Amino acid sequence: MGRSNGSTKWAAALALAFCTTLIMMVPEVSGKRLIVGGSMGWTSNVNYTLWAGNQTFFFGDWLFFVYDRNQNDVIEVNKTNYETCSAENPVHNYTTGAGRDIVELNVTHDRYFISSKGSCYSGMKLQVHLAPLPPPPRAAPAKSQSSRFTIFRSQLVIPAVVTIAIIWDSLLHRV
Repeated sequence: MGRSNGSTKWAAALALAFCTTLIMMVPEVSGKRLIVGGSMGWTSNVNYTLWAGNQTFFFGDWLFFVYDRNQNDVIEVNKTNYETCSAENPVHNYTTGAGRDIVELNVTHDRYFISSKGSCYSGMKLQVHLAPLPPPPRAAPAKSQSSRFTIFRSQLVIPAVVTIAIIWDSLLHRV
């Protein structure tokens, strides 16, 4: 039984080391969180057309609606209902009741949001147009051996050192 327990710990340490190495080698990819209306939030008397015009929305970004839940809500509608401020047959009601609602921009067509509690007529509506994703940054050509070593070190040496440290630690704590 003691031998089985040691094998299990070894397998767990190896799995942990593998996962740690994998996580360190995967580049970070995430959208940005945009607070709708900036410091004003989702409220009346804000020009959301102007606010949206100063933003660039990409696939994977997140809209964060912050508002007084007793006065407003967040309703996604089609273009016609956006133009007429109608909340009939909404695409989606994002209102959770907390006044802190998040919408992921995970489709490639324009999105339309209104408040159905009368504020839409005074401009409380938002059209989001997704920009095409920018091309990935091009890697700069390696200019010297030192830059090649830096790339080698960051992509292989550091994960290998972490892996060895995890395995070493598991061997030291073996019962």
